[in-house]
Amino acid sequence: MSKNKNVSLQTKLTVLVCTVVLIAIAVTAYLIGNKAIANSKEFHANKVMDLAKTISHTQLIQDGLIGKESPDKIQTFTKSVQEETGVEYIVVLNKEHIRLSHPVGERIGEYFVGGDEDRAYEGESYTSTAHGTLGESLRAFVPIYHEHELVGVVSVGVLSENIQAAVFESLKTIYIAIGVGLLVGIIGAFLLARQVKKTLYGLEPKDIAKRLGERDAMLESVKEGILAMNDEGEIIVANQAANQIFQKAGITESLIGQQADAFPQMSALKEVLQTGNTSLDEQQNLNGIEIVVNRVPVVLNGKIVGALATFRDKTELTSLVEQLSSAKSFAEILRVQTHEFMNKLHVISAMVHTKSYEELQAYTTYISSAYQQEVGAVSRLVKDPVLSGFLVNKLSEARKFDIEIDLTGERPLPALKNIVHMDKIITIVGNLFDNASEAVRDQTFAHIEMTVHYENNFFYFDIRDNGPGLNENEASQIGISTKGENRGYGLYLINKALNELGGTIKVTTSKDTGTEFNVKIPYEGDIHD
Repeated sequence: MSKNKNVSLQTKLTVLVCTVVLIAIAVTAYLIGNKAIANSKEFHANKVMDLAKTISHTQLIQDGLIGKESPDKIQTFTKSVQEETGVEYIVVLNKEHIRLSHPVGERIGEYFVGGDEDRAYEGESYTSTAHGTLGESLRAFVPIYHEHELVGVVSVGVLSENIQAAVFESLKTIYIAIGVGLLVGIIGAFLLARQVKKTLYGLEPKDIAKRLGERDAMLESVKEGILAMNDEGEIIVANQAANQIFQKAGITESLIGQQADAFPQMSALKEVLQTGNTSLDEQQNLNGIEIVVNRVPVVLNGKIVGALATFRDKTELTSLVEQLSSAKSFAEILRVQTHEFMNKLHVISAMVHTKSYEELQAYTTYISSAYQQEVGAVSRLVKDPVLSGFLVNKLSEARKFDIEIDLTGERPLPALKNIVHMDKIITIVGNLFDNASEAVRDQTFAHIEMTVHYENNFFYFDIRDNGPGLNENEASQIGISTKGENRGYGLYLINKALNELGGTIKVTTSKDTGTEFNVKIPYEGDIHD
């Protein structure tokens, strides 16, 4: 008895697991038979056949085979379906037996391996077992038709070894054998697990490891700075964002392991540790950097064991608010445009109903003229659909204030290849247009000239207004607002977006001629344009 108590937990678990596994394997091997294998094969055959038929009727697959869609979309689609359904591969073949999709990307464009696909090209749907590039597999073949014409074949397969492994999991009778083994180990496992869980706060070892990994991943993934200290005032957690903000504030030494007393900026967090009070959304100056801080105590079993602070640069938060406001403004413009379009449809419908054809002709001529002035000019010079739609709505908005817009250019701007940069480009163009529109609204003759040009992977955007111009201080400190409390952040956002894109801006201003902005932005156009 005394000897058994000296056996380590690792030894106890090893002996117990080995005993259960040996009994389960012995009984399982005795009960497995040919019927189980046949049932498993039938199940997987029906599974791959049903999946192959579904894919053969998918419009994207058919369009890809006839050239309406990019072949890359076939690979992307089949790979996602493969991951969701758990099959080993989904291969789409064209009429020349060439792979357009494959789990191994390097094998796309090669001939299909196995030699059992010919019957599918004769219009037959079937399953077979053959040896391919991934090994021996059970696979289904289904022809793909487009408008009653065979345009390719889809093959869905699972490895034979996986089917055999699935037999051990799918049989109901195997639970009898497993039950015998589990009965032996369940009593000891229960008593042991209860003792271990009490020591580990009710968590399994794998859960502790998982939570530790998740915690580290979350700390490094969030944009907020996170600092934590223990009950002795020692900093024990400082994520990457926190280190970056502190380095930006001139504090370059390592934070982890330091006493909070070493940093005057930590006095408020030390106070939370002592009092247990929570402070939320509090603004603090960190060596010249304005941050927004949340501080909370860490309580365990009713006792304060530490304190936690999360914070973020206030400038970034303000920037996000402004970008959200711009997005809401854009959505409002779209709503107004939709309403205006519906009104025009109602007018046309009424004229048709009353047979007022002469008035209808005059009205449609007027609409067509406005279209040519706004949509036609934009469509000719801007081929990117997102930026084109944005400019059309901006021009329509300016027309309400009787602002005359001249849009010119030499070489059209193609669609943007990297779409993630479009929000920054819209920020630049939209804020410059809004500033110009506001500058000319009090003019007797409000006029804005815009030039769009594309050359050598650069987007050149010039905008000139006939407003009162900027004074010397405004021109030299571009990016600082003088237009009021809610307006100046637009120039800050322009500069921020230009810095992120690697662009430049030049300002020319005069009290007589107005203000002109010349912007140059790196811009990689789509290869199809």
